[in-house]
Amino acid sequence: MVRGSGAGAVRPAEGRERPTRPLGCPGSTPVARYGRGAFQKENDVNIRRWSVGVLAAALFVPGLTACNNSAADEPAAGGASTAPAAPADPKAALLASTKELGKGNFTFAMTGGEFNGSGTVHMPSKSAEMKMTGGDSDAEELSINMHLVFIDTDSWVKMEFTGPMAESVPGVKALKGKYQHLDRSKIKDVKDLQFDFSDVDPAGSEALTKAITDVKKTGEGTYEGTLDATKATGSDVLDVEIVKDLAGKAKAVPFTAKLDGQGRLTEFVVKVPAAGSSKAQDLKVTYADYGAATAVEQPPADRVVEASDQVYEMFKN
Repeated sequence: MVRGSGAGAVRPAEGRERPTRPLGCPGSTPVARYGRGAFQKENDVNIRRWSVGVLAAALFVPGLTACNNSAADEPAAGGASTAPAAPADPKAALLASTKELGKGNFTFAMTGGEFNGSGTVHMPSKSAEMKMTGGDSDAEELSINMHLVFIDTDSWVKMEFTGPMAESVPGVKALKGKYQHLDRSKIKDVKDLQFDFSDVDPAGSEALTKAITDVKKTGEGTYEGTLDATKATGSDVLDVEIVKDLAGKAKAVPFTAKLDGQGRLTEFVVKVPAAGSSKAQDLKVTYADYGAATAVEQPPADRVVEASDQVYEMFKN
């Protein structure tokens, strides 16, 4: 999976704690701006970029400063695929637990940070999808529901905005309920809109397990320990900005993990401690339906429109 990159974060509204960056988003950066007056209260509102690791989708939305903490639909544990039992050594067990992800046939969910999402990866049909909700939990500005669909080289995105500023989004009424089809020739240089079926792990969990510094088994299929976050920036759970904020705490970040009866990773939770203005937060990814995920369907033709030039410009900036 091609994962995005970013540096710096939009400052929160005065008096608020700055939330941990989105799980799967390597930095939320003010990178674009609509025409003056399109999104304004007292000042211009920056367009924020959310680079969603697993489905590598970029989205720009104005001034989102807090997390929508409604739980994402978590996939049911288990699945049809079989794998060897977990090794007895805890570290070895966790290192081996991500191998089945490489087959690209599973469902997943991610919670924490500034968005919640769930989706499917189905490499046999070269299809994948992600449903995501994010925005200002106080609904002071704007929230978004997004559905991304990838089938082979085609991709579609549906974006629905809510909140007091929703009506200010250009074309929001005309696009309600519509999937925008993305012309691949117009996004060939936009890595954030590419889906690489040779690297399908939505959260980069392999990088997390390789960064483990201490771990013990706490029960049947359950583990806890610490990891060195400075060695896990290849994961989409912990980006360089989170690590920078943690400073000295980054060397020993607590985590918990769960494996199924066949030694496959079903849950990994990074317990990011409070640091500076960032509050403590759990960033969680879950996996299920190994070998039993279903192919993602193409959006109905009567609900598809071609993406506007404005959409491509937003994605490119």
